[in-house]
Amino acid sequence: MDRLGAMETFVYVVETGSFSAAARRLNIGQPAVSKTIAQLESRLAVRLLLRSTRGLTPTEAGLAFFERARRAIEEADEADNAARGSAGGLCGNLRICAPVTFGRLHIVPHLGPFLEQNPALNIDMMLDDRNVNLVEEGVDVALRMGELSDSGLTARKIAECRRMVLGTPAYFEKHGEPTCPADLRKHQAILYTLGGGAGWQFNKAGEEQSVNISGRIRVNAAEGLREAVLAHQGLTMASQWMFAPELADGSVREVMKDWALPNLDLWAVFPTGRMASAKARAFVEYVQGLLMNEV
Repeated sequence: MDRLGAMETFVYVVETGSFSAAARRLNIGQPAVSKTIAQLESRLAVRLLLRSTRGLTPTEAGLAFFERARRAIEEADEADNAARGSAGGLCGNLRICAPVTFGRLHIVPHLGPFLEQNPALNIDMMLDDRNVNLVEEGVDVALRMGELSDSGLTARKIAECRRMVLGTPAYFEKHGEPTCPADLRKHQAILYTLGGGAGWQFNKAGEEQSVNISGRIRVNAAEGLREAVLAHQGLTMASQWMFAPELADGSVREVMKDWALPNLDLWAVFPTGRMASAKARAFVEYVQGLLMNEV
């Protein structure tokens, strides 16, 4: 048995959740995938996968094997890259997780040049506003915003962005523009429950003011907040990243520019206990370059 090949097959089965999807990724027949997994379980004398009508689920032993198998494949890829030299580019698969709106606006449209630089590399882009378990989801690097709730994470700050109060011209024409934090109490706010909630803190020339905002619409996803604001249903506090296209074309407008809000940090987060792979490091450097060019 080709041990590394069997590990790769098993990793693909777990990541895709089925023999057929793994077979498509490997460009082989499904029976070959099933046979490889059976041979692997026979050699290890342990059940790695639980099969049910709902799909495939790794056992406890399967999860442990999955993590170490992924690490072995990454090490093999690193060896290939070292042998090829920098001109050979990166190879294998890179699984990335990013917030939905940030990934849609600032990452996905710019993957082309990164892939052109690395023709042997495949990217699996996972867009999710949740802080997913990186090990369980097989994520190589995640992009996360704000304060990191888990201090045990291996993380690196890669960018920061201004937060601002904004809304559509139509909303401000109807309801007026706030000029200071106290004015916000007269407005309907769209509240982003993952982005600070109803307590907004401002600073102006060393003077700090906090204000509790009220609003009839609360959303837990940035896409929903964007839609509510663009439908003129209220103002909001958001990062420049979240409304970059609309700020550029005037669809939304920043107000209270002399009152500063805390900046929003962007972090690259790696699975705990594992060195960041060359692929993950290269991607993070690429994202840093993208965001620097946007400033």
